[in-house]
Amino acid sequence: MATGPSFSDSHCHLDAPEFDADRDAVVARAAEAGVRHQIVTGADLASSRQASALAQRDPAQLSSTSGMHPHHAADFGPATLEAFAQLLQGAEVVAVGECGLDYFRDLAPREAQRSCFIAQLELAVRVGKPVFLHERDAHRDFAAILGDYAASLAGGVAHCFTGSISEVECYLALGLHVGVTGWICDERRGGALREAVTRIPSDRLLLETDAPYLLPRDLRPVPRSRRNEPGLLPHVAAVVARLRGETLEFLSAATTANARRLFRLEQRAAGRAGPRVPTGS
Repeated sequence: MATGPSFSDSHCHLDAPEFDADRDAVVARAAEAGVRHQIVTGADLASSRQASALAQRDPAQLSSTSGMHPHHAADFGPATLEAFAQLLQGAEVVAVGECGLDYFRDLAPREAQRSCFIAQLELAVRVGKPVFLHERDAHRDFAAILGDYAASLAGGVAHCFTGSISEVECYLALGLHVGVTGWICDERRGGALREAVTRIPSDRLLLETDAPYLLPRDLRPVPRSRRNEPGLLPHVAAVVARLRGETLEFLSAATTANARRLFRLEQRAAGRAGPRVPTGS
């Protein structure tokens, strides 16, 4: 077990088929690298159920989310929403999402994306859990919709932020945390993020891998599989710390504390001690 800085990977897809052959080994490597907790993110009903099952099996190291990615918004309906609501009753499911808008790939009609997004924001308000948010090339509509709900939400995170300083300031004003991935390691596409990351307050920053996606481009040697995994989060953290002029120890402590606070991981750990006995009338 690593004895250096500890990290939380706030967004990964351990349910992905890329991990089917060695999922347990991936989790073990992450722990060895100092990544003590991972949030397995749901993108549709099937993946949300699988993420929940993984988190139930390994509650010390894994939590999950439940929601519908905008790519799948055309498949969203009342029955799906109710199924997500049922999943969110589990202590292991710590957030609603990944939800939001994606006008870059446009894999679902935009009106369907907006309706799906609104329904999940309303669900997050109802269950009192934060939202895990996806936005790509849809900032104006995304911010306008989110603005109607921000004051009622139990927080949220702009996952895999890649935008400008003005966009990060907008999301901070809406009360969001900001998730940074290995995109920041890409010299071709990461310029705007490298500037914006210095504007994120230390108490609003989260670190993510988005594994198995977004393998850091500057990683050497390059893994033969070209697959990203949570154990590579310290590499991303080192780049972020350097750009922000912070020590890796400070950054790891701050981002881990942020994840624990936003997703109420301490409360979840306490809940594992046993069922709570009601008191009073």
